Amino acid sequence: MQQQFDAIIIGTGQAGPALAGRLNSEGLKTAIIERARIGGTCVNVGCIPTKALIGSARAAHMARQGAAFGFSLDGSVAVNMQAVKARKDEIAGSSNQAVTDWLGGMENVDLIRGHARFLHATAVEVNGETLHADRIFINVGARARIPDWEGLEAVPYLTNSSIMDVDFLPQHLIIIGGSYIGLEFAQMYRRFGSEVTVVEMAERIIGRDDEDVAKTVQEILEGEGVNFRLGAECLEARKTKSGVAVRADCGDHFEEVEGSHMLFAVGRIPNTDDLGLDEAGVDVNRFGHIEVDDRLQTSAENIWALGDVNGRGAFTHTAYNDFEIVTANLFDGDARKVSDRILSYGLYTDPPLGRIGMTEREVRESGRKALIGKRMMTRVGRAREFGDTRGFMKILVDAETEEILGAAMLGMNGDEVIHGLLDVMYAKKPYTVISRAVHIHPTVSELVPTVLQEMQPLQ
Repeated sequence: MQQQFDAIIIGTGQAGPALAGRLNSEGLKTAIIERARIGGTCVNVGCIPTKALIGSARAAHMARQGAAFGFSLDGSVAVNMQAVKARKDEIAGSSNQAVTDWLGGMENVDLIRGHARFLHATAVEVNGETLHADRIFINVGARARIPDWEGLEAVPYLTNSSIMDVDFLPQHLIIIGGSYIGLEFAQMYRRFGSEVTVVEMAERIIGRDDEDVAKTVQEILEGEGVNFRLGAECLEARKTKSGVAVRADCGDHFEEVEGSHMLFAVGRIPNTDDLGLDEAGVDVNRFGHIEVDDRLQTSAENIWALGDVNGRGAFTHTAYNDFEIVTANLFDGDARKVSDRILSYGLYTDPPLGRIGMTEREVRESGRKALIGKRMMTRVGRAREFGDTRGFMKILVDAETEEILGAAMLGMNGDEVIHGLLDVMYAKKPYTVISRAVHIHPTVSELVPTVLQEMQPLQ
């Protein structure tokens, strides 16, 4: 059986449903195909459920801090992991249902469950049926990367997806990977009550960020009892009677870290290996990401790739922006481009990190004249009032154009405070727009103008 559509969307991650909504409003008969869970990673096993877990972990942590705030609880704080999981499932489930209901209510959109594979550039096969369309959009996301360790098939392990099904407290969770996903789970499970060890091959965590950021994040987590094993080499694992042992170095007298459970957080790989992209003439790079131009068009002129699969962002907010770029070009006569996007992301440890633009290292390597301002959170009144003075603010500015180059806000509300700077960067206005602004007291944001007023030349 064959069906003709005006457009086909493969995948229902952050970009897919929004794109379906726009195609529906344009009166285009559209098929949106999903082989697993509606909403993709963010809704089901990523942003929404993990932040729900982080919220539970933070509540438990704050309850234990009662004495510092002038109150006490009778007995210790007991975490019920089944209740924690149930709360997470309810929040993620309602989001999943909302997206499903939204798609189901679109008059011109057919939601098809199954795996899509290209037959050629204008046709895909799903459940034995052939679907044709002149426009096809790929939004299939990515999955956890599993390292090629010898004997790993005999060792139990978790990923960011499978750990969502855990309703018990691991006695000792070993996390392989010291980047964003690994660090969020490390703090979360330590606050739930697990012993946690982060094993990282590099000499420091979160290698994309500046050394002072990485050092401070590690100190924050160590202050809560998270263990780190950095510079780990010859990594391999073996099953033990009580769980798993991870080898952390080479040599005859090698070191092992023993735990009850192991979580892999060593990056993600795009879901492009089983789509039949060759049949459609769609090129991928050596990492498996689909090659796209500045308007997200692939090497096949009638096919676009959005979200994690194109390797141009790997965040929920960039996936949604991909949708905006594609529809602006197709329907609005607005030549929006990926290259107009400013890098921005958050690390949702507590306190969080908000990051935009260039790092200090990148600014130094660029050779440009720059100004830098930095303020420790110990000098922020709002942070002292709420009992969390960990972290700092750091802002970098071009000394000649006075435009903001980048910033790191590691501290209370840092993931929210950062947006005031980001908006000014998009407006291409000088930093003085913020440095001369009058902010509300008492807030964390009120110290951003102060940081900008006290900047010094970057040496």
